[in-house]
Amino acid sequence: MRRAVVKLGGSTASSAEMDMWISALAGSTLPLVIVPGGGPFADQVREAQTRLAFSDMAAHAMAILAMDQFGHVILDRNESLAAARSPDDIQRLLGEDRTPVWLPSSAAIPASEVPATWDVTSDSLAAWLTRKIGADSLLLIKQTGAFSADDTVDSLTAGGIVDAALPTMLPAGVDLYLAGPLDAVGAAGMLAAGEVPGIRILHTASMARRAG
Repeated sequence: MRRAVVKLGGSTASSAEMDMWISALAGSTLPLVIVPGGGPFADQVREAQTRLAFSDMAAHAMAILAMDQFGHVILDRNESLAAARSPDDIQRLLGEDRTPVWLPSSAAIPASEVPATWDVTSDSLAAWLTRKIGADSLLLIKQTGAFSADDTVDSLTAGGIVDAALPTMLPAGVDLYLAGPLDAVGAAGMLAAGEVPGIRILHTASMARRAG
């Protein structure tokens, strides 16, 4: 059965679209797992690193914990969602026809293949999870519409729309979609019909070679 990983950007945290997206994702007939962004919690880590001068290794762990925090916000918004801390938890919940919200700290902080750098954000961690659970699609929900069907992963990276590590973390053969605020309105209907909202983004040949 087709499965999707959906990164709900922390940038949606103060927007009206956040609750629209959460409701739409909870009502999806396409099996999916929600990956929270770091949002305002990760912003606090960036500010604290400037003040306290701790290492990127410490900041990496703290930023992933920030994703856990936003994950609890998402869980608090819809009682049908369920917390998952490992790929096994995700597989079990999907098998029960439930929608997991991944709290990544337990699995991602100790993962040696995840670089401890600000180049890796929730975008790349969602791509990493896509590989781990064998999902077919990855949807990144952003609080911007500054992308189009003409974009590729490389152009989105160059424009700062996705993080710098995504081209190497995204598995070859996975369908990548981006959605912005305007996509929130129709998302519930599309997800209820088993479709992924947003714009499908082209892989580049160079990226496919690196990720494959």
